[in-house]
Amino acid sequence: MGEFEKLEKDLIPRQHLWYFEYYTGNNVGLFMRINRVLYSGQSEIQRIDIFENPDLGVVFSLDGITMTTERDEFMYHEMLAHVPMFLHPNPRRVLIIGGGDGGTLREVLKHDSVEKVTLCEIDALVIEAARKYLKYTSCEFDNPKTEIVIANGADYVRNFKNEFDVIIIDSTDPTAGQGGHLFTEEFYRACYEALKDDGVFAAETEDPFYDVGWFKLAYKRISKTFPIAKVYLSFMPTYPSGIWSYTFASKGGIDPIRDFNPEKVRNFKKELRYYNEEIHVAAFALPNFVKKELGLI
Repeated sequence: MGEFEKLEKDLIPRQHLWYFEYYTGNNVGLFMRINRVLYSGQSEIQRIDIFENPDLGVVFSLDGITMTTERDEFMYHEMLAHVPMFLHPNPRRVLIIGGGDGGTLREVLKHDSVEKVTLCEIDALVIEAARKYLKYTSCEFDNPKTEIVIANGADYVRNFKNEFDVIIIDSTDPTAGQGGHLFTEEFYRACYEALKDDGVFAAETEDPFYDVGWFKLAYKRISKTFPIAKVYLSFMPTYPSGIWSYTFASKGGIDPIRDFNPEKVRNFKKELRYYNEEIHVAAFALPNFVKKELGLI
């Protein structure tokens, strides 16, 4: 090891480099110390920043909005992926729209029934950066069951009818890049049509506190499209408010509580660090303020 590489390896965190994320309204936010900048790039769509934090490990940001941290990403990816995957009776063909970091793909491929996963990411530079710097999430990019497509997911999904068992929307926030395309009623309708008759769907639908407008809009549009649509929540320490929302929906009437089989989770052999059978049920129990915003009380 040369002297330069040794000095770089022994880099000591200091007080002068900081990352700031401003939540909606720009009055509240998140800050993290930057130990080492690993990558900064600008695609035609968005700015990509990847850096190390002493406590959170590798941090991935798009347009100044935190997408993942090495420390807590499993909470988000497990809840987004496993709720629909365990509810489908035999998920074989899965479409992930967004999710260019690879975390949702990693969780989906823990299910042995899966034969093919198509990951549709709009930004090729995200895939390239994730391959190199996000080893904790991009580990299944080269799995033979994986197909990576670089396309706008809102356009891509329109190419399919009655094709997928599970569709998962792992989008950026609607204010980052072109994430807003994945929050339209037309998009949700295209997802409905791309699912098989017994297909299920799950989407990240923002936080119910700072981004309550987008949260309500997403739920309203999904519930208008699918016969069953129910919100569920989980903790997510580095996302706005620390609470994150997802919306499960089914084309053929699968209910996330009535049709949930806890034995499938208990007998699952792969590692799950957050999701379990108790969490699945509890996640659909909503606080009163959330119910009120959704018009459920």
